[in-house]
Amino acid sequence: MLDPKSDELRDLKIVDAHHHFCDLEGPVSYPWLSHPEAHSSRHGDYSRICRSYLPAEYKRDTALHNLVASVHVEAECDRTQQLEETDWLVSMHRLHGLPSAIVAHAWVDTPDAEELIAQQAQRPLVKGIRTKPLTSPGPDASVRGMPRSLQDENWIRGLGLLEKYKLSWDLRVPWWHLEEAAVVARRFPNLPIALNHAGCPFDRSPEALAVWRRGMKALAACENVVCKISGLLVTGQPWTLKLNGPIIKETFDIFGPDRCMFASNVFPDTLKGSWDYIYCQFKKSVAHEPPEVLNKLFCDNALRFYRIPAQSA
Repeated sequence: MLDPKSDELRDLKIVDAHHHFCDLEGPVSYPWLSHPEAHSSRHGDYSRICRSYLPAEYKRDTALHNLVASVHVEAECDRTQQLEETDWLVSMHRLHGLPSAIVAHAWVDTPDAEELIAQQAQRPLVKGIRTKPLTSPGPDASVRGMPRSLQDENWIRGLGLLEKYKLSWDLRVPWWHLEEAAVVARRFPNLPIALNHAGCPFDRSPEALAVWRRGMKALAACENVVCKISGLLVTGQPWTLKLNGPIIKETFDIFGPDRCMFASNVFPDTLKGSWDYIYCQFKKSVAHEPPEVLNKLFCDNALRFYRIPAQSA
């Protein structure tokens, strides 16, 4: 077991597999950040994060760790500016060396879906697409069969475009939709899929965790699905290892060391803790693992999944 304060953990190479940048004074609009009164957060007053978050600040936030690469996931910009967000991120890479890879946005069920996905794929930093299916407001509501739901055949067929253009899919659904998502994942065994935020288990009641656990196991049975351990926010509670350690361990046990990767989800997760704090907790949670497993969880799995060249890291 490594001491969490050891040189080995301090110098551990890190690829942050999921983070966001935005510039509220720049060329891309983010309605959810520009008009906070129109939105709400189950995790508290998010007006604190309604500001620009740029690579220079990110580098300061990560300075105490050995960050070697990062993956930017689309930050819900104005959906008429999907390519503009990608091109802005490419310009950030040129100026700052980050991000190392981009998960861009594109709808897969619109008349121009293939044209947009093809254009995203032409940008070398773009390795995947995050396109969110329609989800219900809670486990007691249903959107089954509605347009863009996990049962919408038009939307499901559109996911095939990601295979065609050799892109991965970042899947983000709350815990009560995980089993439905597994049904979709089984239809695309050759499509690399990254489950976001450990399946969003923000309800830690025994009943909710039973449903989460069932869905996680269903997705883990799909060999093309990997899981990001991030976004571990619980309504009304701080980010603590006592609260999140069991979720980290169970996610690791379900998906295994070759299919998990840690990620910060900053800047949204700064509602609960800084990048440094969150990654220190991640390191503490798995300090008992051998170095080869730590390298996979913090670096190698993300490099492989997002096809980040070794020289970039």
